[in-house]
Amino acid sequence: MSDFTDLIDLAAERVGGAVLLANDEFFAPKEALLKPAPAEWREGVYTERGKWMDGWETRRRRSPGHDWCVVRLGIPGVVRGLTVDTSFFRGNYPEACSVEACAVDGVPEPAALAADAPWTEILPRSPLKGDARNAFAVQHDAPVTHLRLNIFPDGGVARLRVHGHGHFDASRLHPGSEVDLAAAEHGAIVPLCSDMFFGHRHNLIMPGRSTHMGDGWETRRRRGPGHDWTIVRLAARGTIHRVELDTDHFKGNAPGSCMLETCESGGRDSQLLAGSDDVWRVLLPETPLQPHARHRFTTLAHREPATHARLNIYPDGGVARLRLFGIPEGA
Repeated sequence: MSDFTDLIDLAAERVGGAVLLANDEFFAPKEALLKPAPAEWREGVYTERGKWMDGWETRRRRSPGHDWCVVRLGIPGVVRGLTVDTSFFRGNYPEACSVEACAVDGVPEPAALAADAPWTEILPRSPLKGDARNAFAVQHDAPVTHLRLNIFPDGGVARLRVHGHGHFDASRLHPGSEVDLAAAEHGAIVPLCSDMFFGHRHNLIMPGRSTHMGDGWETRRRRGPGHDWTIVRLAARGTIHRVELDTDHFKGNAPGSCMLETCESGGRDSQLLAGSDDVWRVLLPETPLQPHARHRFTTLAHREPATHARLNIYPDGGVARLRLFGIPEGA
């Protein structure tokens, strides 16, 4: 987990991220910053304002100051790194950027947010390279809800990625209420898996139903003994009451069966847990799975508190979503 770019994109459109406001977007719209696809180049394509660019681009500044935009995170959480992608901006990229963050309640009006929010710098002014994915580690442990990207003095940015993990906030829950302890939006992460050749492991814990086969966790075809697996660090220590496992869109490549285990980490990291079979307890014994179906399991082997879950699939294949509903400790 040392590579922060492997973490969840807290600002992604798919989880509800949005660019709320920009002081200027003369050449290209601010909303393009969060497009899920990589930036593209269209040779010879022009609009009435100039060359079409796939990103956010401001006009050439002729007065003091700098340009900026405000982003609402789709998953409020802790930021561990940023990617400021200037792909195809070669003679029109900013010379530097900085990023500020804040944590606010509710859904404030964007102009008031930009002017009055308690902004804290999480990335000092840093040089940018053109036509490059500029990656910056962030050391800021407080959860945030919004970011302000400042570019100096003007120019274009193709994409912004905000790498981190969600934050479990018990105050948002009704006391004693059930919660999906495996949800990214509550702070769960998927630190490890045996393989993710076709689909990223973090897709398992994304909000909503999957939209297509690529929007799930999928391993390559296994040609030897063994089986595939993935580990979920729960959003909070808690007791799991029911399980949902969704194989939506996996019609010819769903696993034949699955098994679910849980454990308490005892302070051990995920790498150690993965190699310590004796710490895991079976929660759901090996059970057949159907293709393109939502499976619900309420008869579980135990109701002991856990911090991690391990999903084993036999022998390989794809799973769209995993939901682990339970009660967080202290709720």
